[in-house]
Amino acid sequence: MIAGWSPRSLSPAAAQFARVVVTRAESGTRARCKALLFAAGKLAGFGEQVGLELDAGLLHASVIERFVLTGTDGVSPATCRTLRTNLRALARAVEQYPQPAPVALVRERAKQPYSPTEIDGYLRLAAAQSTRSRRLRSSALVCLGAGAGLIGTELRHITGEDVVERSGGLLVQVGGTRARAVPVLGRFQQPLIAAARFAGERYLLGGSAPQRHNLTDTLTAALCTDAGLPRLQAGRLRSTWLVACAQQIGLGAFMHAAGITCSQRLGDLTAQLPAPSETELVALLTGTRGDAGTP
Repeated sequence: MIAGWSPRSLSPAAAQFARVVVTRAESGTRARCKALLFAAGKLAGFGEQVGLELDAGLLHASVIERFVLTGTDGVSPATCRTLRTNLRALARAVEQYPQPAPVALVRERAKQPYSPTEIDGYLRLAAAQSTRSRRLRSSALVCLGAGAGLIGTELRHITGEDVVERSGGLLVQVGGTRARAVPVLGRFQQPLIAAARFAGERYLLGGSAPQRHNLTDTLTAALCTDAGLPRLQAGRLRSTWLVACAQQIGLGAFMHAAGITCSQRLGDLTAQLPAPSETELVALLTGTRGDAGTP
């Protein structure tokens, strides 16, 4: 099949270049050979147009990128990506001394959310602390994480005044580079309101300055005394909030019906949508309809 491949759109020299490099690549299947011949032929035709020699140097990474940027007019984005992938594969196959393949790194996955029973256990531990201050601050840690999805420095900057009842629900005003108003899930609203009223102008989790390191360690340690509960982690609290919101808005059903598995596509889609109002956010993410205390 490779030997007989000679498209009319290519010169004999360009077709010969494609046949040679694909033969050296030892592709294996007929379909794979056809895909590589097509890509190599496109690159060879581009090389002739710009005055490049039809040799192995045509498969240099810089030439492939130049071809992708300037020689693929009229080609769909998907086809362009496929061409680049196949040309890079050809370049690796025909290189005399190929570079070592990159070491596969472990991909960070979303942390496992806590179950409702485990969250209830943490709230009971918070309510059993020795002083009112520790009880409310421990409760606020769980509520801000599992009820509003806050993590890291966002937790340390929240004061009691940043928790407000508005737009039919309870909101946490988050500052910083990603300033936003986050609706609190229904089951966490009343404990968080109590903690916010107690804190007032002070930081909800305690401390005199948000720059203080390991601010949540003491609170976390106090909620890790029950051997029947897993260790409390801020990342898992956030995952608990994410999963709850995804269930509330029917995200799983939408992604299954649409056949979407990549979160990048969701970002592309949401970029085309108007920003929701605060009231819409409260109603959608907390399931409330004008009643701040109804989950």
